[in-house]
Amino acid sequence: MNENRQNEINLHSAGATVRHRSDFDHLKSHKNDFELSKEFIDQWVLPFYMEMRHTSGSWIEDMKLLKDKITEEVTLALLGDFNWRTRTVGAYLSAIKNYENQIDIIGVHLLKSEVCYAGDLYALVFAFYNNQKTIDYLNQYLDYYLQKPQLYFDQERVMETLVYLDGINGTNNYSKHLTQWEKMLQDRHEISKIRNLQTAEIIKQQEGKVKAEEFLKATNNFKFKYNLDTEWITEQIHLLKELREY
Repeated sequence: MNENRQNEINLHSAGATVRHRSDFDHLKSHKNDFELSKEFIDQWVLPFYMEMRHTSGSWIEDMKLLKDKITEEVTLALLGDFNWRTRTVGAYLSAIKNYENQIDIIGVHLLKSEVCYAGDLYALVFAFYNNQKTIDYLNQYLDYYLQKPQLYFDQERVMETLVYLDGINGTNNYSKHLTQWEKMLQDRHEISKIRNLQTAEIIKQQEGKVKAEEFLKATNNFKFKYNLDTEWITEQIHLLKELREY
């Protein structure tokens, strides 16, 4: 396997499945100049990265047992690794320990969106902190990424985060983005139709007209209207409070 191919595989595994240029490219990401050891990953990443989006399970007691061992050095090492698994765990642990000095690190990670499967956890952490700086990062994210319908990132989860924060703060940030949110959904609907027609044409050439029509019928269920739901984030905030107070 050549080096370029291996690099592509490594990037994909790290979560860099969509490489894109953005207005945030000039921001400097926090990145390690060292590799994390297997022992470190076994202790801090593997037990938690797939579990943190759940609000029950043995992982919660495991996290409580490790809480006193969480340090800024640990969270910085996690946040500085170019991988969605380590970065999400790092952001979560940072919130548990109230390392507000790391908010800008997490904020830059959110804005640059260098790896997938991470933005929802960053948004959760910012809702947990619930201060002007974290809210500004959420608004800045939406100001930009709601104008990028072709990028299927974490726009929905960040919108839900603002709905949640508006509810507890008595603010109105969500409505500032509502028009652009609805436009993004409409644009995605159009993008989806074009892609489906292109795919149907390929199916028609390979498998015939009937199969192509069946495909179009099956894909004609694009979810144009989203019901923004705050149940997940509400439950997660409750758990984070429990972990911080433990």
